[in-house]
Amino acid sequence: MPPTTLGALRRAVAAGEIPHRPVRDELRDNLRRSLRGGDAIFPGIIGYDETVVPQIVNAVLSRHHFVLLGLRGQAKTRLLRALVDLLDPAIPVVPGCEINDDPLAPICGACRRRVQEEGDGLAVAWRPREARYVEKLATPDVTIADMIGDIDPIKAARGGHQLSDELTMHYGLLPRAHRGIFAVNELPDLAGKIQVGLFNVLQEGDVQIKGYPVRLPLDVLMVFSANPEDYTARGKIITPLKDRIGSEVRTHYPATRTHAMAITAQEAWVDRPATGGSPGGVRVPDYVREIVEEIAFQARADARVDRRSGVSQRLPITCLENVVSNAERRALAHGEPLAVPRVTDVYEALPALTGKLELDYEGELRGAESVAHDLIRAAVANVFQARLDGADLSAIVEWFEGGGTLTTGDTTAAAAVVELTRAVTGLHEAASRLVAGPAPPAPLVASAVDFVLEGLHAHRRISRTDEGRYQGSAPPRRASRADVVADGPVAVPGGSKKKLYN
Repeated sequence: MPPTTLGALRRAVAAGEIPHRPVRDELRDNLRRSLRGGDAIFPGIIGYDETVVPQIVNAVLSRHHFVLLGLRGQAKTRLLRALVDLLDPAIPVVPGCEINDDPLAPICGACRRRVQEEGDGLAVAWRPREARYVEKLATPDVTIADMIGDIDPIKAARGGHQLSDELTMHYGLLPRAHRGIFAVNELPDLAGKIQVGLFNVLQEGDVQIKGYPVRLPLDVLMVFSANPEDYTARGKIITPLKDRIGSEVRTHYPATRTHAMAITAQEAWVDRPATGGSPGGVRVPDYVREIVEEIAFQARADARVDRRSGVSQRLPITCLENVVSNAERRALAHGEPLAVPRVTDVYEALPALTGKLELDYEGELRGAESVAHDLIRAAVANVFQARLDGADLSAIVEWFEGGGTLTTGDTTAAAAVVELTRAVTGLHEAASRLVAGPAPPAPLVASAVDFVLEGLHAHRRISRTDEGRYQGSAPPRRASRADVVADGPVAVPGGSKKKLYN
């Protein structure tokens, strides 16, 4: 049972039962304990174990205020919020105090007066660690009053105080983060004069309000996030403030496709309910996940995409969700209990891609959709090369070169795709390399077949034309060639985009 009075708290601290230390020492001590115990530091943060996390650990061990510097979608805010786990489960505070003052060492006038008047009988409240994290998104309209505080004339009038009396102060976000963590997101967006107001906190550990000589020696860890692009686009971190920030930690995008896939799997909502009357749900093949992830890697290296802006990890997350939704839509239309995404579904996820690509001049001339199509095709080619390297696919190519054609669409039923593609020599044999088990369900086979076709097209071994959108009907047959048309029995409102391979 934690102490409920100041006297009991004093005795517990003196006996060593309850630690009493500044917040940066608190974070340091708890981090040291976690490192000694081999505990995971910042669980859920993937791909930073050998790069970013050690630098943050060093900053905390050094008791530094620090800034995370990186492009959008690099988990900067998540890292800052994860610092809460390094705080004690709860700390004692003076009940009713706006700045959560320490009963053993109060800094505000009202709390000092209460301690003097009530002595050891002063009631003690306990503040949980989650309430000790204060976050502010920097915007150009933020004022000193928002961050630091202001004089409240109403308080002065009601209490009969002089305006210079600290009892008339209305505390801003920073004093309210006393004995906790104060995070500022997108620091360059904060006006220069507001950044100047943070100098004293970082260097001397106090604040002044409205020019009155009232000092609050705040106990706070200050952490920031910033995007290098913002240094010229919207603002900058002023040099004196950068000089007072102890450590600057650079974040980055996932270095490997494996790390990127793990992040997307953790964040994307793909665990959908069954689409039919029997158990099924959604099953995403690994090669589809790889293609979605590879799109982001291709975009980050593409000369038509603005590298200063970066390509957020949110791109593959939202893209995969759209891919799964298109597969779910198809399964619902055909009454299939299992929804399995295909490469064709990736092309239907353009709305999740185009809005996340900042294009340079050449990219703008081509258009976002055209660039996105190129990125998908390049991603398919890379994954296809890795997945089916060494496979003999010449029989498939020869079948198309001999005059065979095949038309499918993103709403084509899985059973129809499986049945009608049996005519393509070697296609199902190649697809079987991607599907495990003696009798895989039709949606998995259809997805593998679609991947082989798209992979051959991406490597320009067969051609494909978009025939446009149709409502539950196939394109006209071409009498001069053997034409196999695969189209589902259920028409989907809005039609489907047909793919003609030849």
